[in-house]
Formats: sequence, structure tokens, C-alpha cells
Amino acid sequence: MHIAVFSQYHTNPDCPATSRHYTLLAHIAKTHRVTLLTTPAWKGQQLTQEFPWVPAGVEIREAPVPYHNKMGAARRALAFAHYAAWAVREGLKIDKPDVIWGISTPLTAAWAAAQVARWRNVPWVFEVQDLWPSFPIAMGAVPTALARQQLYQMEKRLYKSAQHILPLSPDMSRYIIDLGIEPGKVTTVLNGTDLALAALATPGAVAALRREQNLEGKRVILYAGTFGRANDIPTLVAAAENMASDAADSVWLFLGHGFYEPLVAAAAARWPGRIRLVGGQARHEVFRWFALAEVSVVSFLGLPVLDSNSPAKLYDSLAVGTPVIVTNQGWTKSLVEQHSCGWYVPAGDALALAAKLRQLLAEPATGAVAGAKGKALAVEAFDRQQMAQQVQQLLEAAAGKV
Repeated sequence: MHIAVFSQYHTNPDCPATSRHYTLLAHIAKTHRVTLLTTPAWKGQQLTQEFPWVPAGVEIREAPVPYHNKMGAARRALAFAHYAAWAVREGLKIDKPDVIWGISTPLTAAWAAAQVARWRNVPWVFEVQDLWPSFPIAMGAVPTALARQQLYQMEKRLYKSAQHILPLSPDMSRYIIDLGIEPGKVTTVLNGTDLALAALATPGAVAALRREQNLEGKRVILYAGTFGRANDIPTLVAAAENMASDAADSVWLFLGHGFYEPLVAAAAARWPGRIRLVGGQARHEVFRWFALAEVSVVSFLGLPVLDSNSPAKLYDSLAVGTPVIVTNQGWTKSLVEQHSCGWYVPAGDALALAAKLRQLLAEPATGAVAGAKGKALAVEAFDRQQMAQQVQQLLEAAAGKV
């Protein structure tokens, strides 16, 4: 079976990104022909050279479309449109696929997949990584009422035209079904984590990292991920500064890059040794950082659309036995409370976050129990190898191969 994959952003485990589709494609390419239509936007951000750029068996075609997180809304929109136009042209040139897999974000990548599917008369499967256009609209990136209306109309047309829809969280699935989409064509496939990479965070490897970073005897609070506008970084910085005059054995680590990097750097300069800015880490190395932390924070702004997120950092932290604090009121809050592997603190409340962290640092046994429960949950429910099998089966079903 030939599967054409439309994804504007491809990464591999050498990049400071989740690399979800690297794992999925590696599995599917063992038994099916895979053509990936993407861009090299992340290729220059590889931090190591441990992995091939694409998994074995994947044929890659790349559009020369630059993109980075510091782009403004207009330049991002232009990059989205450029890729979509290229992807339609390229999708009409490749050998006819049996099924097309369109991955949003952005929504325009899924739109391109749908157009090629229609022209070539093949089914397509729509993977929903974030709720677009709800997310950019909530962030103020779509200023006109007409543009918002057109994007919502496009979104609903894409849901209707897809043979099957794969949202990354149960809240996303509920949103899509509430739009009138038949529940039988919607299957939640969580973001998940790479347990084989998590296993590299052995006690010895974590101890070595702790020595390298001069963190021996320190209790680490970790934020790992994008310092984006949606991630509520000012609240985390305020909580870290509130705690900076506490006992000197606790350290906040901010691991990543993004819009609020100058804010984090300034706080680190004011509180050397108590707040530290660490650059992004390759996917296969990030698990050691999660493993050395007492607790990690998974934060977003208090916007309803963000409650549906399926953040990789949540799964990665639990995979190595580090409990999490979440700030969404949606399914992640329910998850950590139901499985006793983390805690909820309201978004935007720096004092409440600092208070909860002080409590947890004073009760290390509580964190250890929660971490063990989170690790067991990750093994049972968050293994990307299992999700790769599930996605493959859904693609095969959509193509009529089962």
C-alpha cells in the first residue's frame, strides 16, 4: 500500500522537538510504501547526528519553505500558503497513493491533503494535532471576522471530507463530534511518548548529567518545551522568582527556546543558581532532564481551546517517573487526578504554583509515589509503538485494505 503523508514540519530525534511522526513513520514504512511531503524547516536545528533524517523506507520530498517560531503572524501565514500550494502540486505528481494522511497543524497542510485526495479520487485521513483555527483565533492571530468565518468553514469541510479523523486528545475528539461529525469516524490517538528513548535515562546517565550540570544535592523543578505565547511563561518565571529566596537546594530549570526566552534569561541573570536557562535538547536526550527533576510543569494560558492540548512534555515526564503539575482545566487535569500522577494549579496563578511546589518539595515521598504511578501509566497507555500500530490499522481501513 502507498501512503502519502502531508506534514509541513518534519523532525527527527536529533531535533529539540517531539518527533512523534518519526516513530509512527518508522513503524509504518516497514510494511508499506510511504511518501512524505514536508519542508526542511527543522533540519538546521538538529543538535546531534544520531539518527537519519527520515526513517528507513520513507521517501521524502521537501518544499523550500522557511519557518521558525519567531515569525510574525503574516510571515507564518505566507509560509503556510506556500507549503500548501507546493504540496498540492507535488501531490499530483507522485505515484497515486492508496490513502493520504494529512497532518494539521497548520490547517492548510490538511487542506492540501484533502485537495489531492479529491483530485486523485483516494480517501484521506485527517490527524488533528491542535484545534485550528480555534487556537490561532484565540491567540489573536486572525484579526478579521471574515477570515475567521472562512477558516471555520474550511475546518468543517475538512472534517466532513475526511474518511477518518485522528485527534490527539479526548477533548479534541469531543469538540469535533459536537460539530456534528459522526462519532464513528473519529478515533483519539494520544500524542504519546517513546519508551525506548525514555529507557536511556538510566540512573547512571541521570547521575552523570547531574554532575555535569552541578546539580548534585539540588531539587529540580523543570519546564521543558517551547517558550511560546501560549505557554504562560511569565507565570512560571514569577513563581520561580517567588521561590528564589527559599532554601538554596531548589533550582528552576527552563529548557527550550521561544518568544519569552529574553524574559527567562533576565530572571536567570537576577537569580543565578536558582533559575537557569538551558537551551533546547535533542529528543533522545531530553528524558535525562525530566528524570533528574522532582517535578515538571506543563503550563498553558487559561484559554478553553488550550484545555484540549496533548502536550508531549506531559507524556515524556511521566515516562521517566517524574510527576507533573498541569494548568489546563481539561482532560490533562482529569488524567493526573484520576491516576494520582500529578496535580492541577490554575493557569496564571504564580503564587498558587509556588505554594504547591513548596509543598511537594517538602514531601518527597508524595512525589515519588506519584511518579511511580505516572511511569506505570505511560507504559500501559502512552507507548508510541502501540499508537503506530493503531494509526497503521486506521490508514489501512481507510484505504479499504482490511
